Amino acid sequence: MQIFYKMKHGTEYLNYGRDIITGYCRRCRERSVTEEGNPFKILDLGAGHGTDLINCRENIVGGGKNSVELWALESYPPNVTLLRQQGIKVRQFNIERERFPFENESIDFVIMNQILEHTKEIFWIFSEISRILKKGGGCIVGVPNLASLHNRIALLFGNQPTSVRALGPHVRGFTKKDFIDFVETDGYFKVECFAGSNFYPFPPKVSHVLASLFPSQAVSIFWGIRRTEKGDCFIKVLDSRFYETPYYRGSDERYEG
Repeated sequence: MQIFYKMKHGTEYLNYGRDIITGYCRRCRERSVTEEGNPFKILDLGAGHGTDLINCRENIVGGGKNSVELWALESYPPNVTLLRQQGIKVRQFNIERERFPFENESIDFVIMNQILEHTKEIFWIFSEISRILKKGGGCIVGVPNLASLHNRIALLFGNQPTSVRALGPHVRGFTKKDFIDFVETDGYFKVECFAGSNFYPFPPKVSHVLASLFPSQAVSIFWGIRRTEKGDCFIKVLDSRFYETPYYRGSDERYEG
């Protein structure tokens, strides 16, 4: 095990799939239709240090600072301070229990990178995304892969996958098909692309090739999602389904079944 750790040590930065995120953001920017003088608005849920936001602004074709507006919802106070210092508009916020502070169909692109695995209220989160995201707008989601090669090997020997542990920060595990089944429910979103990043326990160059060839076994997996023309909000999927978990539906009467 120590040998494997040494092999993969130093590749952890690949887990964040920065190039995948900027690539899909650029694609959505190129096809977007914004009124003259209005910026392309990017929102990062759980923005951390703001790396993905800054990367997107710098890599969008024709997207200078005046044509891109960066927003973040972040719960960790030190990160809130850092984001503000970088000129990012930020709110200290709990995305699982609060109505996002944006008007309907006002955001062009949403980033959620290595955040969803920390949350329980995914129905609420995607309902709010479905509300604030413009029709045809894009959302990129990145999570640790429960079905990664190293997690499969761990399970084979009766060990807990590293992506979700009882004594750890992650409360959910995701695989390619499971998430697609979830997010495409009732037609509010459509998955446009899928990619993987990093491949334990291999070094960066080998990891890159293997993640491209076998993305469903990569360490982290990413979905590029388009908001469809369907009206209403994603929380409505709970109206016709019963789960033995009291998922948060919001206090707004428009969200109540």
